Amino acid sequence: KEQMAQPAQPWEFRSKPAWQRLIIMIGGVVVNLILGFLIYMMVLGVWGRDYVNQGDVSHGFSAAPVAKDIGFQDGDKIQSVNGEELFSVLDISRHLLMRDVNTVEVVHQDGSEEAISIPEDFGMTMWKNGQEVPLTPVGFATLDSVLPNRAASAAGLLKGDSILSINGNPVQYWHEAKAEIQKVFNSNLLMKVYRNNEAIYLAVRNDSLGKIGVSGGSPAKTISVSHKDFSFSEAISEGFSYGYWTLHDYVVQFKYVFTKKGATQIGGFGAIGNLFPAAWDWNQFWMNTALISIILAFMNLLPIPALDGGHVLFLLWEMLTGRAVSQKVLERAQTVGMLLLLALLLYANGLDVIKGFF
Repeated sequence: KEQMAQPAQPWEFRSKPAWQRLIIMIGGVVVNLILGFLIYMMVLGVWGRDYVNQGDVSHGFSAAPVAKDIGFQDGDKIQSVNGEELFSVLDISRHLLMRDVNTVEVVHQDGSEEAISIPEDFGMTMWKNGQEVPLTPVGFATLDSVLPNRAASAAGLLKGDSILSINGNPVQYWHEAKAEIQKVFNSNLLMKVYRNNEAIYLAVRNDSLGKIGVSGGSPAKTISVSHKDFSFSEAISEGFSYGYWTLHDYVVQFKYVFTKKGATQIGGFGAIGNLFPAAWDWNQFWMNTALISIILAFMNLLPIPALDGGHVLFLLWEMLTGRAVSQKVLERAQTVGMLLLLALLLYANGLDVIKGFF
């Protein structure tokens, strides 16, 4: 305080013109962005990128109820989005949730083609209905996991079991099995499964949400993954594009954060740790490092006192009005900003703890 009460010295930050101070304040944000973009360029140049072509999803996509409401059908094959093919057709759900999608061109199971119009607020509809992935590659009705201490494990279901029928209704694909399991809540199910070269019957009861504690339908056998390597110049172009859309999608998703459901999805250090795989993978490490760098750039630019964005806001005010904000206002704003950030930190990490134990 004593130092700030003295006249500004030529070497002090506060003595510089407002435009110079503005450049300094946004310097950290710019460096984080550049770093994230450069890492994406490096990763694509070194490891390339896996993708799935439009024609390499052999059984098409299964559609969640929210997707069926606007015209999608089980078995649809995605041809294009807004008239352009996706780099990887598996990105379709992310485009519907985060991007400005007007039409999706599909081929239905019967061979007919249709351009499905996407409502303007479809992303929010997906979010509110808990169907953020409305289109998933069709997978066979094989169990990928059976949760312990749930109805399925108590009934004797095992990982790798192939479901042949439920209550006498034959099923081949996972979305068909899931529909049968959830047809009536709190009901008894007679499941015919194939295990060790023989068919057996098991009785299981679903819960009030229509669940029995299993997951399945891995599309590993129904999709073909391709790989593309990039030249030096291609890696620069593709890395910039990947970084741009990563930043775009992160900014867009904030509209979901400011909802009742979104407030419970915030994560802290635990959520960041969960980004990284259990087994070390340099490719994934660098991809996540680039993502975190871009997230930090955006978050630090938010107009909250104590963040660079808060200082930028005050500097812009000074440049527009010709009058600097008083030191007392700056100090109070800094205090409020620090308290707000501390509260957000405690809230986000508290949610991590709750999710970890409940």
